[in-house]
Amino acid sequence: MAIRSGDDFYNRVGGDRIGSRQIDELIGIARGLVADNQINQAEVEFLQKWLAANLHISDQPVVRVLYERITEMLADGKLDDDEKVELLDTLNQFSNRDIGGLGEILKSTSLPLNDPEPALTFPGQRYCFTGTFNFGCRKECERAVEDLGAEVGTLTQKTNVLVIGIYATDSWKHSSFGNKIMKACEWRDSGWPICIVSEPHWRGYLST
Repeated sequence: MAIRSGDDFYNRVGGDRIGSRQIDELIGIARGLVADNQINQAEVEFLQKWLAANLHISDQPVVRVLYERITEMLADGKLDDDEKVELLDTLNQFSNRDIGGLGEILKSTSLPLNDPEPALTFPGQRYCFTGTFNFGCRKECERAVEDLGAEVGTLTQKTNVLVIGIYATDSWKHSSFGNKIMKACEWRDSGWPICIVSEPHWRGYLST
């Protein structure tokens, strides 16, 4: 038992050191990918392969989310513009070592959410999704509401509900999806019937 305990301690400490090196390497990769403020499919496929080969760092929630999102985005064989924007924002945060922030769940007070939170319906409603979701990739979120009779699309004045993903930082105004949220706020303040809700609030209505 004493030997096993010592081995466990060695493995745990050694694993922590390996994980730290892996994170440092991932940060370096992220910096290289976002250096020109653009990202293409070949670069994303490279990142996916690196993550797949280093799954022992997947105990980091945000790293796991990043791997899962990239895999989901590449599932149809093509990255669309919104997916590229989402990845650029995420990798920019990695490159700035904002690893903890990437896993932060936004508090309601840090977002311009509707207060009180509205009851949500789906048939005849148009939804738009922005940010990174715990539920799944954006396309999966869209399919979930389409199955309930809603429409989906980019943010326009025809949008009824803007849903903001749970993973983000308090500096959302400076993120790639900040402009979309601020535009929705402007329309809402001008009297347009658009609601801004959080992912947890939205998810609560999927099973009702």
